[in-house]
Order: sequence, then structure tokens, then C-alpha cells
Amino acid sequence: MQRYSILWADDEIDLLKPHILFLENKGYDITPVNSGTDAIEKCEETNYDVVFLDENMPGMSGLEALNQIKSLRPNLPVIMITKNEEEQIMEEAIGAKIADYLIKPLNPSQILLSVKKILDNKRLITEKTNLSYQQEFRNISMAFHDDLDHEEWAAIYRKLVYWELEIDETENKSMAEVFTMQKEEANASFSRFINDNYESWLNDPDVDRPLLSHLLMKKWVFPEVGKGAPVFFLVIDNLRYDQWRMIQPSIQEHFNIDEEDLYYSILPTTTAYSRNAIFSGLLPLEMAEKYPYLWVGEDQEDGKNNHEDEFLEKQIQRNNLQMKFSYHKIKKASEGKTLADSIRNLMNNDLNVIVYNFVDMLSHARTDMAMVRELAPDESAYRSITRSWIEHSPLLDAIRQIAELGGRLIITTDHGTIRVKRPFRIVGDRNTNTNLRYKQGKNLGYEGSDKIMVVPKPEKLHLPRTNVSTTYVFATEDQFFAYPNNYNYYANYYRDTFQHGGVSMEEMIIPIISLTSKYGK
Repeated sequence: MQRYSILWADDEIDLLKPHILFLENKGYDITPVNSGTDAIEKCEETNYDVVFLDENMPGMSGLEALNQIKSLRPNLPVIMITKNEEEQIMEEAIGAKIADYLIKPLNPSQILLSVKKILDNKRLITEKTNLSYQQEFRNISMAFHDDLDHEEWAAIYRKLVYWELEIDETENKSMAEVFTMQKEEANASFSRFINDNYESWLNDPDVDRPLLSHLLMKKWVFPEVGKGAPVFFLVIDNLRYDQWRMIQPSIQEHFNIDEEDLYYSILPTTTAYSRNAIFSGLLPLEMAEKYPYLWVGEDQEDGKNNHEDEFLEKQIQRNNLQMKFSYHKIKKASEGKTLADSIRNLMNNDLNVIVYNFVDMLSHARTDMAMVRELAPDESAYRSITRSWIEHSPLLDAIRQIAELGGRLIITTDHGTIRVKRPFRIVGDRNTNTNLRYKQGKNLGYEGSDKIMVVPKPEKLHLPRTNVSTTYVFATEDQFFAYPNNYNYYANYYRDTFQHGGVSMEEMIIPIISLTSKYGK
């Protein structure tokens, strides 16, 4: 086991001999000094793993020594030790980025805990996480072989995301491969579940069904309007549940979570279908029939989401709601800055809908740009970029202002994404849509229909046809569609990219969160 070296500075260092012997017996190498000046000199000469620093020493104080040590070695953990319980001293030490703060008189266990928390933290977390996941592995695997309902599948997905993030924090990620295999197996079972149940969710009034995209605003948003505080409904395109977990701490600096849940995106899990369903309150076939002048079909070149504000207005009118509302679509940072600058004025509305497209742009950029692939080579890095974005985005400034002004916030997404790995050969004519996770067209050719979800009668899934022989097929698990022409090139180009449109837990089971301001307005 690695031996760690500790520098201990205290003007009464001789009285601490029992503590030093205790730590040495535990395998730590201790260098004792009796002044802040000596501590600084030692830090200049030697690399230590941690420093114990007495706050109240004659001559140079512990806080003065702390500042100089930090300037020499910014990443060196320093544990401040003091008899002084004054709040100001504590705040100064914390402000100087100490690793821990101990109050005299000390006891050996207290010292050992502090050292282990700093030096053995990653190893202990890794050991505990790996052991706990191994114990949970069998329970999870047994669960998704049972006849689960939609709530149980959402619970399985929550659990898988929890363990994915926990394993991601471990030192050597030794259980990552085992976890990946388990998630793939879960997605195979989930795809069969959707194939067996999705049609009945849409058509059988007596079946137990999850909340789906087209009912989201009626269930979560409209009931909150008119309760005093203006409601901000934030739709972050392409935000998976694990990505929500990444940005959650930044948002919780300003908001308390009232309720968090998972709902199911409709198929196809794309912006054109699922987000239009959110704003219209209708399924795609009903949108196409009821508002043909707003619905843009697969055979049309126009943008598929240019009428969200009009769909929203129609839904509000159909529900006989009297409200003042606004709609904002943010595609670039300058638009986000303009939004942040307008929050105070938006407080005069009952409902403000904000669509934020960054995560969607990130997934597309990762496909198209080699540099972004390098920055986000795996799931962990992809999540990390999402967290970095929110921390430096004008959206976070807008969220802070909403909280400070006492607004309500509801955060969701329209669908998630999955990292695709396995190409599936399919043949289509030139009118077939280009999405890699679902195809819509006539005379689609493929082998192995048991490996995908085939919908020969689109109206049963409330999907519009472009002609009488239109069929929809959905990729399941981590597959993506590739044409035989230039097959190897496209298979290699799109393998390991993040795509959406098909059937997987990551695409379909997505977060919805209701929050209230921490500022009490």
C-alpha cells in the first residue's frame, strides 16, 4: 500500500508526539516542525501529501503560512488545526481552500478520519462502490427479466444511471465494462417491452400507461399557471437523465426541487415528433390532421419545428386557458444572453416557454467534428461537457434571475440520445428520411425484423403516412441504420456517435422537474 507523507506544523509539536506515533503506526510518514516559517521552507524543499497547520502559532500565524503554502503548492491539501472557534477564523480558512478544519483538543480517530478522507478517499470510494454494485448487480439483472410495467422500468433506469455515475467516480473504473454489459442487456429487454406495449398505451383507455409527451404540459405545466408566481417552462433539447444529474447541482444553488419524475417520449424520439407533441398536446397523426398548415411531414423540406409557438397557442386555446405567455427558442449564446437580459420583463407573463438547443447541438457536433469527438470520447466526458456548459452558460444566469425574482421553474426535455455501436443494414428509396434511428418510407428492405421495431400500420401508433404504403421501422438498443451503398464508410463514421429517434431507455425515459426559488419570494 502507498505510504503518504505528512508535514505537521505546531508550536507545541512535542506535546503531539502520541498523535504522531499513532499516525506512524498506521503507515504515515510524519515530518514535525514548530513554526509556520519552517513549514513554508519544508514545502519549498519537499513534496508532501498533506499538511497539518496550527492556526495560532507565535510569529507567523497559521493563516499567514497557509496563504504562502497555497501560493507555492496550490493543490496541496492543508488541514487547519485550532483552539479558536471564532466564525471569522473558520471563514478565512475555508476561503483559503483548506481541506479540513479540526478543533483542539484532538483525538487520534478524528485525525485519522480527516487524513483518510483526503488521502484515501478515491480508493475507499472505489472499493465501496465496486462491492455495493456487485451486490446490486444480481438484483438488477433479475428485475428486468421479470414482467415489468412502465413505472418499474423507469425505476430500473434510475438505478442504472445511479450506478453509472457512481462507477464513473471510482479510481480505476474496474466495474465499467460489467456495467456496460448489464445496461445493454437491460436495453434489449426494454426494447421488447416497448414493442409489446407501446401501441396499447396510445389506444387502450383501460391500460396502465406512462405520462407521454403530448400530455406533459396538461399534467405538469398548466396546473401551475395562475398560482401567483410566473411559470418558466424550460425544455433543454436532447437532455438525458444522466445529463440532468450533471447539471442539477448548479441549478439547486438557486432552486429547491419540489418534484422530480421520469416520463416517456413518444416515438420517434426526435424533435420533430416529440417536441411538437409537447407543445401541441397532440400525437403526430392528430397534429397532421388537425393542423395540416402547421405540421411539416417527412416529405417536405421545411424545418420541422418552426411552428412550436403556434402549436402552443392552439393547445392553450383548446384547454380554455386565459394566460399571457411568451415563447423563446435559443440556438446560440448571443440569444441566451438576450434572454437573460429580458427575465425581469418576462416576470409580467403567466407562462414563459424556453427551448434551449445546446445539448442537441453538442450531440450533432460530436458526430460531425473530430475535435468534439476528442473532447467527448465517451459517456463520462459527454456528461462532463454538459456540466461545463451549464456552469458557463447564459442560461444559468437566466435561471439565477428567475429564482431571485421568485419565479417557478419546470425543466424537462423532449427526448434523450443513445451512443450507437452496431450498424443495421437497410434499403430505402431516395424519399426515405435520413435519421439513423428510425426510417419512414415505402418498400424498405431489411433482414432480421426481430432485431428492430417494425410498424407496418403507422396509424396504430398515431403516426402520419406520406403515402399508402408507408412503413416505420425503429432501431432498438444501440443499433443504427446504414445503407448498403458505401456501407463500411458510414458504419465507421457513425459508430460511437450519439443518436436519437429509436427505442432505448436513454431516448425514451426522460426527466421532468418542478422547482421553487430558494430566495423565498
